[in-house]
Amino acid sequence: MFAALDLGTNNCRLLMAAPDGAGGLRVVDGFSRIVRLGEGLAHTGRLSDAAMARAYQALAACAQRIEARVPAAVGCVATQACRAAVNGQTFLNRIEKDLGLRFEVISPEAEARLSVLGCTSLLTPEVDYAMIVDIGGGSTEVSWVAPREVIGAGLEPPLISWGTCPLGVVTLAEDDPEPERDKQAWYEALVKRLADVFERVGEAQHLRPAFAAGRAHIIGTSGTVTSLAGVHLGLAKYSRAKVDGVWFRVEDCRAVIARLLAQTREERAQNACIGKDRADLVVIGGAILDAVLRVWPAERIRVADRGLREGVLMRLMAEHKAAR
Repeated sequence: MFAALDLGTNNCRLLMAAPDGAGGLRVVDGFSRIVRLGEGLAHTGRLSDAAMARAYQALAACAQRIEARVPAAVGCVATQACRAAVNGQTFLNRIEKDLGLRFEVISPEAEARLSVLGCTSLLTPEVDYAMIVDIGGGSTEVSWVAPREVIGAGLEPPLISWGTCPLGVVTLAEDDPEPERDKQAWYEALVKRLADVFERVGEAQHLRPAFAAGRAHIIGTSGTVTSLAGVHLGLAKYSRAKVDGVWFRVEDCRAVIARLLAQTREERAQNACIGKDRADLVVIGGAILDAVLRVWPAERIRVADRGLREGVLMRLMAEHKAAR
């Protein structure tokens, strides 16, 4: 059994799994908590004491689970918040000293490649191209691949292109918060502004005709996409098994975003697939996704409750096997 721990700008997530014998993973244990580590970071350049305290508590819970399960190897990665904060490495040094969790601060490119690796099993060879969109708390990574070249390529899936932009649900919620009134006008202006940014992300503009012609797929890997899909499916309780891999029509996705935009944050919080911690972020995440879809048209997207952590696990397993 192996463990992967992802400390992001918004979430702290642990996944423990074993090889299933067929090239996949059998999940043994999991943990996820919204910690908002990047709260205020864009304005101060530092991780705040309150944010670090929230993350520390979540990581302590992860350390207890890891200690109880005794995995063969543990991979811990930190992303945008720890990349950008001047005290990010200092915080991670404290975590290693106190909890024994040694984190690697990975680059945006490494983050994109691990997300593609983790989503490989959701690619279909019937299309020419696929785009993997990872909407995070502090940044959004986009990767373009040719599925037939990626499937069976092992731990180094070839990318046609990839790109990143420092736009995530936490940073946008602070810079351009959802207003109490005139929400529709705010949403449209936000999506238009974000679409202008995504026009310039990556070097794959030559692939757009394939997307417009239906010869390409989009995979969405993030809490935003899984939450929107869970709401659309009407789940009384979020279920990874019911969400992961499901196809989500873009018109249905936009209908869910419109419904949530019309609701108050309190009303959203009552939905089990959103909760109070994500109630003020899910529409902003929807705006990021909507902007991507306006630049890269598609009839449907595939929902991935997998990505970075699964990529880390796959590499851990391969390294362990090679070492033996």
